[in-house]
Amino acid sequence: MYGYRPTTRLLSMLELLQARGRMTGNELARRLEVGERTVRRYVAMLKEMGVPVEAERGRYGAYVLRPGFKLPPMMFTDEEALALALGLLSARRLGLSGAAPAVEGALAKLERVMPDALRERVRVFEETVVPAATVPSRLPAGELAVTLSEAVRERRRVRMRYRSWASEETEREVDPYAVIHKEGYWYTVGYCHLRSGRRLFRLDRVLEAQALSETFERPPGFDTPERVLESLATMQEDRWSVEVLLETGIGEARRQVPSIGTALRETSCGVLLRSSTSDLDWMARVLAALDCSFVVKSPAELREALKQHAAEISRQAGRLG
Repeated sequence: MYGYRPTTRLLSMLELLQARGRMTGNELARRLEVGERTVRRYVAMLKEMGVPVEAERGRYGAYVLRPGFKLPPMMFTDEEALALALGLLSARRLGLSGAAPAVEGALAKLERVMPDALRERVRVFEETVVPAATVPSRLPAGELAVTLSEAVRERRRVRMRYRSWASEETEREVDPYAVIHKEGYWYTVGYCHLRSGRRLFRLDRVLEAQALSETFERPPGFDTPERVLESLATMQEDRWSVEVLLETGIGEARRQVPSIGTALRETSCGVLLRSSTSDLDWMARVLAALDCSFVVKSPAELREALKQHAAEISRQAGRLG
């Protein structure tokens, strides 16, 4: 890894302050990977260069750029340009329709000014790295994801038209708690006023969404991505509430079990998998793919789904080419 020179960090701090407007010394130290004493030295250096950095006093003090200060056209180091290009390539694979022109335009502008060697490194990444998840055939609009993300941040209710997995179209009002991208799909989770309970919505099934003026309070348990994913699995929104004891360790269980729609808890007997689903065949396929023993605690219908799945595999294995 390339080491960063003090000048590079100094310019990075100036760019952070311009982008954020206000940052604490602790935040700057963490982002720049230096101590707070070094941050204070950088502030002094910027002031000597004529950059109007002001320090707010008090317990919640921070560093701010005087309003109206702007940098000349941006310049990037090779490492920064490479990081931007790789980020844009990753964004291309996130599965947002409508965002492609902006991504491609930004990539084209970067490639025009990149040195040949750096441009080649980006192309090698693009040609050789395989996405970990397949992109769904129907993608949510980038504008839709942004609309819902803004509603999450501003705690605003959303009116949406939604098509369920069974092709049922409904119009409903939803208090969105989070927007999630996982395993090739985009989701939003929140309180559905039509069903009077928490629900999970796949964004490629949202036909239309509009933020309303009504606001809401987000309940505890949705403050980190991990807590959001855990909350999803315990929602009693579907027909079946599943509990399966996996006879393995928590680390191995996390490696094998999908994080969307499931929750894992370590016990003295193994790992308890909990889920809420309307598709027992899906859960049977998940369990059949596990490289460990397990015991189905509930529902009894899941045992039948597993038997049917095993019979189908046996039938396929017996076919002659």
